[in-house]
Amino acid sequence: MENNETLNNAEENTLETNLNTSETETETTPENTIEQPIDYETKISELNDRYLRLYSEFDNFRKRTIKEKSDIIRSAGEDVFKAIIPTIDDFERAIKANETVEDATPIKEGMVLIYNKLIASCTSKGLEAMHSVGNPFNSDVMEAITHIPSPSEDMKGKVVDDIEKGYKLGDKVIRFAKVIVGN
Repeated sequence: MENNETLNNAEENTLETNLNTSETETETTPENTIEQPIDYETKISELNDRYLRLYSEFDNFRKRTIKEKSDIIRSAGEDVFKAIIPTIDDFERAIKANETVEDATPIKEGMVLIYNKLIASCTSKGLEAMHSVGNPFNSDVMEAITHIPSPSEDMKGKVVDDIEKGYKLGDKVIRFAKVIVGN
């Protein structure tokens, strides 16, 4: 019984001590047990300073990411243009060389060479042409310009001719094929 009474007295003393310290709202330091009043203005200024620093840090992060995104967008096509520029140079040389040529055969051969170089440059960057003639019409990657009577029974509902080739960059269609569909 004495132990229970001693425990109850100790609990009451601890409770009273806790109540007394919360009522006076003082702060004790480990070095000295002298109670010091809390300086709320200092705490508020510290918290306000920490808040302003975090806000500034986030604002700088937001501005930096916006700048990085705009730089990426601005220079996104740079490597594609670097691949196409040599083809433009070839066209300029061909035009200059064709001013004095009277035979059309070298001109045709030069144009085919330049065309093949351009196709190779675009293919190396992931561009691929869609082959649609003879395939069933697919509205997801094709745009029907007109319908004509099909030349044979097996060409009904299929692409008879393409006006403009369609192109994909990876899996994404960047230009729909403009086709003529047989009925």
